[in-house]
Amino acid sequence: MNNNELQNVAEALIKTIELAGKKSIDLYNEGLKKIIKPDNSPVTNGDLEVNKILTEKIKELTPDIPIVSEETVDLQKKNTLKTFWLIDPIDGTKEYIAGQDEYTVNAALVINYIPTVGLVGAPKKNRLFYSYGKDNSYMIENNKTIKLNCEKKTPKGKVVAVTNSSNPSSMILDMLNKHKVTSYTPMHSSYKFCVIATGEFDFYAAKERAYEWDYAAGHAVAENAGAIITTLEDKPFKYGKDDYKNLSLIIKRNKILDV
Repeated sequence: MNNNELQNVAEALIKTIELAGKKSIDLYNEGLKKIIKPDNSPVTNGDLEVNKILTEKIKELTPDIPIVSEETVDLQKKNTLKTFWLIDPIDGTKEYIAGQDEYTVNAALVINYIPTVGLVGAPKKNRLFYSYGKDNSYMIENNKTIKLNCEKKTPKGKVVAVTNSSNPSSMILDMLNKHKVTSYTPMHSSYKFCVIATGEFDFYAAKERAYEWDYAAGHAVAENAGAIITTLEDKPFKYGKDDYKNLSLIIKRNKILDV
């Protein structure tokens, strides 16, 4: 796909992400139906309904590109795809069930192992993020579209990080210290990637965890806004692994974090 085609696909999905987000709120307000999956993680009718909304529209837009969704993937089969969609209908299901506002709706188009198009809806925060290639990353908030470029909004001279936990592991604390992080805030879901794209945070590090659909859409938003994303070993972070499991991860808002 050329850049115009990528833009058309991304923009065609904006209303779908908004619709899916609204549906997630409506179903929560009606009372969620929850089951526990074989891996002991929860799934709700909200996850399944949002998945249906996303997959139907994506199949309409790109009928020849396979879709891999958290809710329908067969993890017993090895992945052999290099160009495909990754969907996480609700990233942060536990937070969604608890009525918190950091869960997200996610869709990413991976092309040759690289997340190129990404859409992340944060319905309870009234924010939607989308991207379609380098230097094309945007946030819609209060009906305004804002181009994202990772411009620092944290205090000059400070390095502010997001973390998975209020009690990070010793490995992650070492990474925070190495990058002179002055404070950190625990945060859930792919929203972490997006607040680095906006410049509201500077840094994020994670050990090997979760699956590719948890990261891909946020990865596209952050990297296309200018963030630097690698593994902890400073190697490229790519997708399309045979088991979909993520490598370790570092996101830097910029090469120099405190200015």
